[in-house]
Amino acid sequence: MSDQERNPIEEAARQKLSRRLTLPLLVLYGLGVTIGAGIYVLIGATAGRAGIHAPLAFLLAAAVMGPTCASFAELTCRLPVSAGEAAFVKRGFQSNLLSVIVGLMVISVGSISAAAIAVGSAGYIRVFFVLSTEMIAFLVILAMGAVAIWGILESVSFAAVMTAIEIAGLLLIIAGGFFFEPQIVSRLPEIVPQSFELAPWIGIFSAGLLAFFAFVGFEDLVNVAEEVKNPKKAMPSAIFLTLGISTLIYFLVVSVAVLTLPASELARSEAPLTLVFEKVTPMPPVIITLIAIIATLNGIIVQIIMASRVLYGLSAQGNLPEWFGRINSTTHTPLNASFVIIAFIAGLAVTFPLTGLAETTSAITLAVFTIVNLALIRIRKSEDSAPPDIFMVPIWVPWTGLFTCLLFLIGSIIA
Repeated sequence: MSDQERNPIEEAARQKLSRRLTLPLLVLYGLGVTIGAGIYVLIGATAGRAGIHAPLAFLLAAAVMGPTCASFAELTCRLPVSAGEAAFVKRGFQSNLLSVIVGLMVISVGSISAAAIAVGSAGYIRVFFVLSTEMIAFLVILAMGAVAIWGILESVSFAAVMTAIEIAGLLLIIAGGFFFEPQIVSRLPEIVPQSFELAPWIGIFSAGLLAFFAFVGFEDLVNVAEEVKNPKKAMPSAIFLTLGISTLIYFLVVSVAVLTLPASELARSEAPLTLVFEKVTPMPPVIITLIAIIATLNGIIVQIIMASRVLYGLSAQGNLPEWFGRINSTTHTPLNASFVIIAFIAGLAVTFPLTGLAETTSAITLAVFTIVNLALIRIRKSEDSAPPDIFMVPIWVPWTGLFTCLLFLIGSIIA
């Protein structure tokens, strides 16, 4: 059969993802999904649970993430493919069924997270448009879905610009807080409980479970590995840079917030960072409101990209129908998978509240992380040698990640 006679559907199925992402774009992608999903949406909720101690909740969540980040860094060097978590589990457990279950859990995490961000964005968007939360979330998801299917370089570049803007907004809050409210520096010790009474630490742990959602994102990086130039070198660096930069920004922003405004006021607000920005800078609050909208929209785009790549990857691995793995010859993106993900996210956003979506995301993510850490332990035990020149961690790292994630998961269920 000549090239001209080929069936266009068959040709689309043979298309491959393009390796077009470099380390800077990869880091901006990771920061976009992480920061956009967390600080702009959940700062009020975490302050409501932990009060002035909320910054410690973010440090706690980052500490839980650390060992798992390292496990992901090694695994993505071993298997730099789409639907990375599913591939890791398949290699570690030799189980197609468990691989599919984990892949579907990852898709659920991305979809629920995007729905939560969409609902959270409504509080900022309603400053300009009088529409219901459900309508705003629905329209936002459709618009960001269109960007996500445009093309990987185009959509990630668009997201990178939005990420730079959202980080600039957070840096304005940090700079304004420490410049216009200089007492913040001397008050920083107040964020640490001054006694060993149980109540403050329970509040920190409870807020940490919610703050964990703010770090959901670094693992999304492994699902674009097939579109990264030299993934064995770029992926570990991108994962660690994403976690480190996010943690520093979170800690400083939340510290400024709880040391300048009452936690109860932050918890009641639908747009808490707008209140903080108005308090610590002389600039009009509409600036941070616009930046917050950009941040939340960005989080939706990158989650759609991630979830659609997992669906594509599961199909490419032979675990789901071939229909999900078809790549459009023009956009070089998995259109069928993207349409399914966009519809799923929209349905979640108009059905469930923000806090419930965030807590569900955290619980499923912790379960996935627990299984992935165990997968690396099994791979290290069963395989005598590793591929040359890859990033590797000491064996205690995945064991630590396994136990910390399991502890947090049990805590989330009990709470």
